[in-house]
Amino acid sequence: MKFIVPCHFGLEAVLKREITDFGYSISEVEDGRITFEGDADALCRANVFLRTAERVLIKVGSFHAETFEELFQGTKNLPWEDFIPEDGKFWVAKAASIKSKLFSPSDIQSIMKKAMVERLKSIYHKEWFAETGASYPVRVFLMKDEVVVGLDTTGDSLHKRGYRKLTAKAPIAENLAAALIMLTPWKGDRILVDPFCGSGTFPIEAAMMAAHMAPGMNRSFLAEDWTHLVPRKSWYRAMDEADSLVNMDIETDIQGYDIDDKMVSIARENARLAGVEHLIHFQRRDVEQLSHPKKYGFLITNPPYGERLEDKKNLPALYQTIGERFRELDSWSMYLISAYEQAEQYIGRKADKNRKIYNGMMKTYYYQFMGPKPPSGAGRRQGD
Repeated sequence: MKFIVPCHFGLEAVLKREITDFGYSISEVEDGRITFEGDADALCRANVFLRTAERVLIKVGSFHAETFEELFQGTKNLPWEDFIPEDGKFWVAKAASIKSKLFSPSDIQSIMKKAMVERLKSIYHKEWFAETGASYPVRVFLMKDEVVVGLDTTGDSLHKRGYRKLTAKAPIAENLAAALIMLTPWKGDRILVDPFCGSGTFPIEAAMMAAHMAPGMNRSFLAEDWTHLVPRKSWYRAMDEADSLVNMDIETDIQGYDIDDKMVSIARENARLAGVEHLIHFQRRDVEQLSHPKKYGFLITNPPYGERLEDKKNLPALYQTIGERFRELDSWSMYLISAYEQAEQYIGRKADKNRKIYNGMMKTYYYQFMGPKPPSGAGRRQGD
């Protein structure tokens, strides 16, 4: 089968590396999605293990369409009966169109649903479908009149790991946080501090990586009900593999600070739900108090960037403080995601690298300030 795996715009290379590391061959890389090939086991492993993906779709097919008639016929020609059983509940859950003549999502959705019904009527010799069985949501992408059709195996987006019951005002998605950590050289034996931890996403994702905990091991997936397509044993194999890799007997130095006591409590509770509370130290601390006695650590954080107008006036002073505290951390690196255009100006240093990433519809920048590499063999205990 071919699988389409969407991700955040700007993070395709991280997802590509994840998929390749699992031993699967990439057939296509596009803006915001990767296509790779694999079997039923690959489908299960992708859902359970991929940290930076949004969902895993089975590619049903693709075709060219500039008119609704071409969309109807192209959809009708796809082999829906290979995927959807007679009692299946099916609908077009999402349609996205870029630079295409067909651009109305609701029209695309209703026409494709009619075409699917027509195809299945001729195959199953029925005039009406009760749709009482398992769910088969379809997602469609139109780009320059090329239509790509996928069947969603995931259900709730993969960023929903199951641990974040409580959130901050502007939480960062778990899969985005994981991707941002993976863009750094940080490893589980190095120091990581998030001085604006909010609901704890960066420290929790880092702790799960350090402990080799698969992000999807504590949740369910839509395709678990598709027993005619994905054997139960494929799910068991993926979960057994995930269980066998977990190592909780590790030492870490992962810390999360926030100025708000309530947020610190929320972060602790989320870490407990994720099963990694013993690997993270959370405390109430203002960024002005940021310091650490050890060397070669990492600041990885999502500071406020003035989403509300009244917060904007505080940003210059806040980013100035971030810059001052960072300069006091001997040989550290800092990785900071922000939509604040003047971040570098007030931090007082130009980033070594700057990556544009779309957080939902918001354009943000991932500022990367690199510290020196530690001497060979110097890990977390360097500077003790």
